[in-house]
Amino acid sequence: MSTGKTGTNAPSSSLFDRWSEAYGKAGERDAAFETVSSAPVKALGTAADVAGTDWERDVGLPGQFPYTRGPYASMYRSKLWTMRQFAGFGTAEDTNQRYKFLLERGQTGLSVAFDFPTLMGYDSDHPRSEGEVGKCGVAISSLADMETLFAGIPLDQVSTSMTINSPAAMMLALYICVGEKQGVPPEKLAGTVQADILKEFIAQKEYIYPPRPSMRIIVDMIRYSTEHMPKWNSISISGYHIREAGSTAAQELAFTLRDGIEYVQWCVDAGMDVDSFAPRLSFFFNSHSDFFEEIAKFRAARRIWARTMKERFGAKNARSWMCRFHTQTAGVSLTAQQPYNNVVRTSLQALAAVLGGTQSLHTNSLDEALALPTEEAVTIALRTQQVIAHESGVVNTADPLAGSYFVEKLTNDIEAEALEYFRKIDAMGGMVAAVERGFPQREIQEAAYQFQRAVDRKDKIIVGVNDYIMEEDPFPILYIDESVAESQTASVQRLKQTRDNARVQKCLEDLRQAARGTDNIMYPILDCARAYATLGEMCDALRDVWGEYQEPPTF
Repeated sequence: MSTGKTGTNAPSSSLFDRWSEAYGKAGERDAAFETVSSAPVKALGTAADVAGTDWERDVGLPGQFPYTRGPYASMYRSKLWTMRQFAGFGTAEDTNQRYKFLLERGQTGLSVAFDFPTLMGYDSDHPRSEGEVGKCGVAISSLADMETLFAGIPLDQVSTSMTINSPAAMMLALYICVGEKQGVPPEKLAGTVQADILKEFIAQKEYIYPPRPSMRIIVDMIRYSTEHMPKWNSISISGYHIREAGSTAAQELAFTLRDGIEYVQWCVDAGMDVDSFAPRLSFFFNSHSDFFEEIAKFRAARRIWARTMKERFGAKNARSWMCRFHTQTAGVSLTAQQPYNNVVRTSLQALAAVLGGTQSLHTNSLDEALALPTEEAVTIALRTQQVIAHESGVVNTADPLAGSYFVEKLTNDIEAEALEYFRKIDAMGGMVAAVERGFPQREIQEAAYQFQRAVDRKDKIIVGVNDYIMEEDPFPILYIDESVAESQTASVQRLKQTRDNARVQKCLEDLRQAARGTDNIMYPILDCARAYATLGEMCDALRDVWGEYQEPPTF
């Protein structure tokens, strides 16, 4: 690849003038020519748009710094992305059956969706769990539930992703304990637990403890994983929920990567060598509806992260420079109206993720704006990935859109906007300080407001929602009734009656003591899990020490 500046191949003035004249005569239809994020889009891309780009320095080749074109030299010619379907509903037994159904149909990795009480650190029998048990994910209250969830699934043969944040340390401990019972030691477990608490404060709001003790948990988890779980991604730093909350593509990128910087800084400040843990950091991005903007976002993510790790933190291991990520298609783009349109939306979003070089992918099901997916819907979603992988031809060459004037300019523009956010957050003292001031929250709220105004004005068309509307018949959905809550509540209460409660109370007190001090809390959490302390009891032990977070007003 030649080095040096581009721009010498820009169209001649006479050629461009002829095009401009023809374009002017053709006229423009009445539409907003901009991305989903409301960035204006020019009518034509030319070499002038990427003048000043040093192709070797800024774009490079796949598997080479700064990894704009992908983290691996051969990309999908060697290995396809991991195909995951986010799944969880009802009891652990219900979800275990769904996992086996998906694995039989070619899924290559598991992704656990937990119900709302579990996400908030409450057992199924807690009063605050009423009406939510098993409804939007699987109910997991103890090691007994986790054993059932993975019954018949050898943990040394699958990679498992668990989407949970405030109680992430507890879920990691439960998973480790299931491995122990299967004879699989921690060093053979592969996967990740999301654990990204900063984006909870920014966007999803499933937090329990204040930011700073929450960050202490993350550091302890990363240290434990680094020392004992070499195949485990210690955290999945997530932009997905930031985008679902209404951010632009550049905001998703900026806040996600800046969260990553914050985690790295806290670990370094705790005495960890950056190259000991950075290779096992992973990311989780949204693939939204604007095809080219999303591809550019993924390319910019790799370039920013590589340079940040090398230049800001002095990482020397090339694996520390790589931004490896999972992608999920945009749930917020799905519509309850004309749900079969969601198959088309998801297909385009999945294709953008693949062209953007994702390492792992989840495709949403057509019925998810209405309920949890049926077996038929989730099969179509999985088949979407398989069609892209085996029929589209897009896997045959790495980063096929590299060199496109439009895509390269979008990549540069999104990178520049993200770096400007970095500068603002750094000036505030970092992401924890920015979150405490409500800065990213306000930015996302404003972006969501402006997008909704554009939809209301019909500047942005959502097919079947604000245009192309039609009468529809009722759509069949998966329904989770209250029998799940009754069964799960009875199960939790039986456990509490039959376990060694003296041992449980001793382990919970050890956890409180560790939280008051500086010891790594993963070890007492593991002891609690092995004693069959419940998720709620472990979370309450930390509530006793750290209290609960109350978000300040952001308006």
